[in-house]
Amino acid sequence: MGLAVGIDLGTSNSCVAIVKDGAPYVIRDASNQNTQPSVVAFGHGRSVVVGHRARRQLIYAPQNTIASAKRLIGRRFRNNEVQALLPSMAYDIIEGPNKDVRVRIQERMYSIPEISAHVLQHMRRVAEEALGEVVDRAVITVPAHFNDAQRQATRDAATIAGLDCLRVLNEPTAAALAYGFNRNHRQHILVYDLGGGTFDVSVLRLDDDIFEVISTAGDTFLGGDDFDHALADSLLEMIQRNTGTDLSENRTARLKLREAAERAKVALSEAGEVEINVPNLARDANGEDIELHTRINRAEYARLVMPLVQRTLRTCDEALSLAGMAASQIDHVILVGGMTRYPLTREAVNQYFGRRPFAELNPDEVVALGAAIQAHNLTSIDVEASAVLLDVTPQSLGVRTVGGFCEVLIPRNTPIPTQEIKAFHTAHDRQTEVRISVYQGESRMADDNEMLGEFVLDGLREAFRGEVKVRVTFEIDSDGIVHVLAEDVEHGTMRNLRIEANSGLSEEELSGVRFDDLDF
Repeated sequence: MGLAVGIDLGTSNSCVAIVKDGAPYVIRDASNQNTQPSVVAFGHGRSVVVGHRARRQLIYAPQNTIASAKRLIGRRFRNNEVQALLPSMAYDIIEGPNKDVRVRIQERMYSIPEISAHVLQHMRRVAEEALGEVVDRAVITVPAHFNDAQRQATRDAATIAGLDCLRVLNEPTAAALAYGFNRNHRQHILVYDLGGGTFDVSVLRLDDDIFEVISTAGDTFLGGDDFDHALADSLLEMIQRNTGTDLSENRTARLKLREAAERAKVALSEAGEVEINVPNLARDANGEDIELHTRINRAEYARLVMPLVQRTLRTCDEALSLAGMAASQIDHVILVGGMTRYPLTREAVNQYFGRRPFAELNPDEVVALGAAIQAHNLTSIDVEASAVLLDVTPQSLGVRTVGGFCEVLIPRNTPIPTQEIKAFHTAHDRQTEVRISVYQGESRMADDNEMLGEFVLDGLREAFRGEVKVRVTFEIDSDGIVHVLAEDVEHGTMRNLRIEANSGLSEEELSGVRFDDLDF
């Protein structure tokens, strides 16, 4: 059996870590890089490159290069957030056979778990080359607010990459584990996790080796990408004012502006003002080159992105309210994700909590370190050295009822693993089957929530309505994944069901996807 590692599968960058000699550390590649861009580039034939080499291809072959795939994983194509992303992506995003999101590269269709599997496979190879041993198991992190479909799609990606996914671990919980590892803390902490594509807040109680999540809140469509889009859209408007040319439908131009916006964002972390130069952006109606030359300072940038920062603080309000705590009761704030390096973000957190956040941990590495610790805990024979994680489900689980309402069975922030038993009765005379639709979300209306799937228990006895009872057990496991056990009470017939998400690969597709014939 090979080694077990922790992998932070990020929107912008990914990181892999392992525990060795009792301490976690990040595994660096041959160029001493601690993180790898979560970018997959397709070349001629079936050749694929991932990471830093792939990122360099973004500008000159954007239609064949997939970035920010995590924002699409486990989502349905008709999802509002997916539709909002379409104009800003240079590659083709299409609807798959299961109503999921697929990408089309060189006339071939790929699922998002396949794209993410390339990133996981790359992280696996980085670890194997550095360690000189086989790596075949991993704890993989996801945003705390990921729903069942997104978690299952992440597990599918691991399967395709040839990894045994030991656990799907929430990113804030992983960060807390890295923060409290072997420190015997007894305190309340809040993890402020602003990554490339998602934002999470978790409030935890630490008691020696017990890590208990009290509450969690988040936004799976708020991250560094949105900060880049805010500046890029402003630059797009500037170009239209100055040249009269609308480049909003020019995907390549939008990508170049987004890259320039990201570089400017990073530079503004150190400098008060920066230049933005984008040559050969596009051509106008007369065939003349359109170029961008401008400057932006921190104050101007702050005005553009302050609404995004305020959204993160409103999520902090929500997490604290759910925990029944005030900001003053938090002992330490742990920053996670590249966007927390930006001075505006840190200052906003400082003002909100009335104290400076804990800054001793690298925000790019802390999640992978925590995942490595959990991988070690799950595979180590030293049970006494293992930390105890008590996590919660981030979204309510419910079923559709008459009138289109959603009846909540397991409320959000319920400790997991957990289960709830619900009895259903036939609603019509001579009814021989019961169809149950399962949703995740906080709206009273089922259609406003995320439909996980539905199942049918058939073969029921024909009788008057209400005479036949079906007992259904809903379970959420430690990975946050939903399972269902349905029983015909009268006959004792039972059916063990896994909710099949409306997005992602079918079992047939999953078993048929392998990377053995691909070039890396």
